[in-house]
Amino acid sequence: MSDDSCTSPAGARTAAVIPAAGRGVRLGPGAPKALRALGGTPMLIHAVRAMAASRAVSLVVVVAPPDGSPEVKSLLDAHALPDRTDFLVVPGGESRQESVKLGLDALPPDYDIVLVHDAARPLVPVDTVDAVIEAVRAGAPAVVPALPLADTVKEVEPAGTPGEPEPVVATPVRARLRAVQTPQGFDRATLIRAHETVTEDVTDDASMVEKLGKTVLLVPGHEEAFKVTRPLDLVLAEAVLARRRLNDGF
Repeated sequence: MSDDSCTSPAGARTAAVIPAAGRGVRLGPGAPKALRALGGTPMLIHAVRAMAASRAVSLVVVVAPPDGSPEVKSLLDAHALPDRTDFLVVPGGESRQESVKLGLDALPPDYDIVLVHDAARPLVPVDTVDAVIEAVRAGAPAVVPALPLADTVKEVEPAGTPGEPEPVVATPVRARLRAVQTPQGFDRATLIRAHETVTEDVTDDASMVEKLGKTVLLVPGHEEAFKVTRPLDLVLAEAVLARRRLNDGF
């Protein structure tokens, strides 16, 4: 087994950490993004249910806004959640990275696999969650669901003023690029070490593990695991949810 492998046993217990402390400014003013309604239910509740839908996940830790733990706990108490899963709410920090670390700190010692999931990805299918967990169980220190890119991507010299034309400096080979999603899965010890040693700001937890020199594996993502960031995303999420309810009684 290579140096990049971990030792999570096949029966390792899995917990999910959902950082939900962000304001979601791109969705406009109002409630924090995670508390916006989707099909009449807050996005956060959809995200929690998506994690709990996996029978491998026995604990979901929701990281609330620093002063919003009571509100988030009341929200979880008010909605039907699976009995087989435990739920915990802890206050978060000023950054996503800090919030994930606070969620990690709250985990009991008997969890060997940790998922980190964006509250703004409320519709990730359970098959994707299970695929991430299985890959960590098989020995990967970090696993990320991802999709090939549909669009050609250009690297540019950023403009000093928003909206100004920007010169293209390179065109990456699209076949080598992937758009990553969540949940991202980790061997717990690896993720803790990443949070203890990587101090620069990163956009996701897998990037922190990469900086440790570990290999991050990709598994197929799903088109319905998109991130709800803009108003148009919310329209698409409503349409996906309506189709699920029509087809599956979801």
